[in-house]
Amino acid sequence: MHRTAGVALRVTPGQRRRCFGLLRSAGDVWACVLEVNGWRRGRRDVPLSGYQELCRELAASGPGTFAELDSTGARSVLRRFSDAWFAAAKRRSAGDVSARFPRRRRGLVPVRWYHGTFTLDGRRVRIRTAKGTSALWVRLAREVPYPVEQVRSVTLLCEGGRLFLDVTAEVPVAVYPPGEQRDPGRVAGVDLGIIHPYALAGPDGEGLLVSGRAIRAEHRMHLADTKSRRRAVSRRAPKPGQMGSRRWRQYRRRVRLVEGRHRRRVRQAQHEAARNVISWAVDQRVGVLHVGDPRGVLDLPAGRRHNLRLRQWQIGRLLQVLTDKATLAGISVRLVDERDTSSTCPACRMRVSKPRGRTLSCPHCAFSGHRDLVAAASIATRVPGGGSTTPAAVVLPEVVTHRRAGRHLPGAGRSRRDPRRPAWAARGSVGPRRPAPPPGGESLAQQARIHNTHRKPGER
Repeated sequence: MHRTAGVALRVTPGQRRRCFGLLRSAGDVWACVLEVNGWRRGRRDVPLSGYQELCRELAASGPGTFAELDSTGARSVLRRFSDAWFAAAKRRSAGDVSARFPRRRRGLVPVRWYHGTFTLDGRRVRIRTAKGTSALWVRLAREVPYPVEQVRSVTLLCEGGRLFLDVTAEVPVAVYPPGEQRDPGRVAGVDLGIIHPYALAGPDGEGLLVSGRAIRAEHRMHLADTKSRRRAVSRRAPKPGQMGSRRWRQYRRRVRLVEGRHRRRVRQAQHEAARNVISWAVDQRVGVLHVGDPRGVLDLPAGRRHNLRLRQWQIGRLLQVLTDKATLAGISVRLVDERDTSSTCPACRMRVSKPRGRTLSCPHCAFSGHRDLVAAASIATRVPGGGSTTPAAVVLPEVVTHRRAGRHLPGAGRSRRDPRRPAWAARGSVGPRRPAPPPGGESLAQQARIHNTHRKPGER
């Protein structure tokens, strides 16, 4: 299994100029392919889409055509173009008329070098350049989290105005000692949400709640900060005819830096949440995760959905991160239909109106329980592939473990105030400092015992 870790680069001004030169040369390769296909389309010829055909055209162009970019880096751009072209063709053949072939130019295109074309020496990486140019050594901001012998490729890219190196390594699937292997008969249900990115219900009455309130606060504070920054620069913002000026470039650079920092913070918090889920599943010897697929809300009409909330939710990324970490741990992930799991009483199977809070109360049988945990317990009994609910009884969690994702976010703890908050919101003491979390991101709080009680009709 292959895993990729993004590592920031610490470069000098000269190294930064050369790295951006490689990315711009890769953009020139992409633009040349688009231009050649445009000429062929004008002559009613078949476009060049295969990787071998594009490599032959690159060889015919001769060395030194794309500055310091070597043939290996240029071929990686051709591979990216070919994969995008065939992916769009596959979607169109399946009936997706919205799929478009790559026809847009890019200023900066990531460049990849495979095993044997780069040198990794601790925190220093030697990037291969064109023949006749000086060697390009760059320094990493941290150690590579994989052994050197497992690294298969490195990719140079730019995100938010900063240079990064994606290191891809071949990592073996986890192997457990005898007696601790994953049991395929132990199934846990996973409910995806916004307030709780992951809510799990295990087979033995165990549950897990991962709080995502820090992630939601990060989204809200970033939106408020963006609005206030736009209001502050509205008078001195460059006019449309001044695009490309020095003031315009400074403004755009600041926006890219802030947006990139926000995306990295949220991405790290999502990985932290998924890591807590897999750690809990490994401790419970869970072999299969039934994950409710909420992507059906994306098909709702525009008047019935909240576009900003859905975009910030990032359903596909949560599924991808969870599946990746579960596969590495030897746990199977199966998508099931999660319709009506949060609005159906698990005791009497009657429909319950959506509650305002997190507690689901049934007016028919007086059942009361955590809404997300009830949904996760119902998802655990669903048949993968969109089938109906099985006759198996719903096992509701009684012992619930609480975890929080996003401890690194500003304002997540009482000892760290978010600098984006206004001054009047920071009055008073910030309270005592909390101890640092132990390695692994586990919470310091004790496990909470939550009982799903049955109340009498009319009792509060």
